[in-house]
Amino acid sequence: MRAVIAEDSVLLRVGLVKVLEAVGYEVVAAVGEAEALLAAVAEHSPDVVVTDVRMPPGFTDEGVRAALMIRQQWPAVAVLLLSQYVEERYAADLLVGNVRGVGYLLKERVANVDDFLDALERVAAGGTALDPEVVSQLLLRRQSGPLDSLTPREREVLSLMAEGRSNAAIAQALVVSESAVAKHINNIFMKLALSPTEGEHRRVMAVLRFLDQRT
Repeated sequence: MRAVIAEDSVLLRVGLVKVLEAVGYEVVAAVGEAEALLAAVAEHSPDVVVTDVRMPPGFTDEGVRAALMIRQQWPAVAVLLLSQYVEERYAADLLVGNVRGVGYLLKERVANVDDFLDALERVAAGGTALDPEVVSQLLLRRQSGPLDSLTPREREVLSLMAEGRSNAAIAQALVVSESAVAKHINNIFMKLALSPTEGEHRRVMAVLRFLDQRT
């Protein structure tokens, strides 16, 4: 698995390189600016990109704008965003259109190497990985539309789905049976008018509905 890392902090960048290489990733480039990130993706065609949200020269949204450009020009490249703060609109922007292979983690999550690698593995495999705090903020800010019909437990289940968790992992987190989780998920699909013909893609679509409810 080939990876490109974009992080302006030299210490964190070096740390990420060592962590990824230790578990078998080939880090083909490690850069500190958004323009260098785009050039590295164009040159190396990586499988996955790990990038900061705020990068030089302005330290505003350079990294996420580069990530969005990568999703447009190289849709097969998975992207995992790292951010110091919860900036929920970026998560929504990244999940518009091609929803495969996208992640958004707070940098503090990188301190837990196992959690970080688990999220990276899901993203690289074409799944999604949203930080629990990002999901929590999204739930607080998005209060209108079809989500109003969900029960508190269904909202919890949808929140965990948005983190990229499986039915088994959701059941473990909520201390309920997998059959109970499956029932909640079916209720979510029904209330959000997601047809059974969508198959497993309904999980992603449910998360998109969750992200797309704007105040």
